[in-house]
Amino acid sequence: MDPVISIRPLLAVAVAGLAAVAVLLLSNREKLRDVVSPLAAIAMFAVVASMAPTVLAGGTVDLPLFEILPGIDFAFRVDALGMVFATVSSLLWIVAAIYSIGYMRHLNEHAQTRFFACFATSLAAAVGGAFSANLFTLVIFYEVLSLVTYPLVYHHEDEQGWAGSRKYLVYLMGASKSLLLAALALTYQIAGSLDFVAGGLLSRVDASAPMLTVVYFCYLFGFAKAAVMPMHAWLPAAMVAPTPVSALLHAVAVVKMGVFCVLRVVFHVFGVGLVGGLGLGIATAYLVSFTILMASLYALTRDDLKARLAYSTVSQLSYIVLGAVLLSPVAMVGGIIHIAAHAFSKITLFFCAGSIYCASGKRNISDMAGIGRRLPWTMGAFFVASLSMIGVPPTAGFVSKWYLAQGSVEAGQIAFLAVLLVSSILNAAYFLPVSYVAFFGTEASPVPESAATVREIPMVTIPLVATAILSVLMGIFPGYFLTLADGVVR
Repeated sequence: MDPVISIRPLLAVAVAGLAAVAVLLLSNREKLRDVVSPLAAIAMFAVVASMAPTVLAGGTVDLPLFEILPGIDFAFRVDALGMVFATVSSLLWIVAAIYSIGYMRHLNEHAQTRFFACFATSLAAAVGGAFSANLFTLVIFYEVLSLVTYPLVYHHEDEQGWAGSRKYLVYLMGASKSLLLAALALTYQIAGSLDFVAGGLLSRVDASAPMLTVVYFCYLFGFAKAAVMPMHAWLPAAMVAPTPVSALLHAVAVVKMGVFCVLRVVFHVFGVGLVGGLGLGIATAYLVSFTILMASLYALTRDDLKARLAYSTVSQLSYIVLGAVLLSPVAMVGGIIHIAAHAFSKITLFFCAGSIYCASGKRNISDMAGIGRRLPWTMGAFFVASLSMIGVPPTAGFVSKWYLAQGSVEAGQIAFLAVLLVSSILNAAYFLPVSYVAFFGTEASPVPESAATVREIPMVTIPLVATAILSVLMGIFPGYFLTLADGVVR
């Protein structure tokens, strides 16, 4: 099928960018300012959805813009892999925008105009990255995303905020300015291009195995947003940000941009054949398996709920990479759809953490005894999302983990099947006690007056219930994401 030439990829990015400008212009008119983000999110999702029929039919939507150097263009291409990331990002921006308004208003947070402007720009960068036609365009949006989320991390402007944001920027920008830049330069030198190619750009070049191996690992660690150990420490440090930012960082834009970039490298820069031929798939699988298990053990030791969720994210991101590098078609499908499964579930969990904090001021799990009886919708959604993270049917996490497990068997790699099973047990060990404490824990007696006033906050609760429902709906109706994933693997 010939590519469809259309301005819609640029329009999807422009909608969020214009929303950021509108937020800044309406800084003194709070009610109008707050309406901008939900409306822009709906418009972006509509634009993204309008391209889905073409991509589901096996086509692409292209928009070449201008040439930077020979073989380096600034251009957009909407394909199956990009559509997975863009669909998740644009859909979840709708609920995140509503949630953020309720959260920021309830806590009377400062600098709300800056917050919403940076939030919108982050989504523009995420969708721009999803629709990038080559490494050059992708890295431009990758870097923009790092810069515009930096003010979100230091939002509170206290000592913890500045320390966390410094680590955030040092890790992400340090990795991209050294390892990633080296990988780009070497790729261009070897191939004379930075375009994404079906089967792999570098699979057709004459280069030594050691050189290609160096380039590969420069990409793997240069895209530090993927949080493969030891490039993970920025992620827990970023927990100083407001909870809507944590949800953005850990479920939608930032971390998904990292693993999305790694998948682009595996599928369209190196290609499955070259990754397998160089033995890079198995090497990466062992590396990310260590990340999966070690991050889960860290999560077990954290009493702060957001910190526990952060280490869970480090672990779950490596599921996506593991699926790709096992190189079996079923495992690759599992890794791709885990982008969506993890996003729907993890954003729910972070929304719930924010709801608990808004309603009660509590951060630590040990202080949440009985809170589920006062926040039943919040903790009910938390329980559903926890089941998805563990991989219990009929949730989204079951579908992706089923494909990953089947793919491990298909690849003849039983060791990685064991990793998935042990990891799921660890998931249960650090998620289920939260729900147990919340619903069955004994509150202090007599109940403090502050606890007696703990109530659900509708504008915060409704979005988290919606994302919990999405986690179940994807588990029951996974066809859309499975079709897109099949389109990548074919």
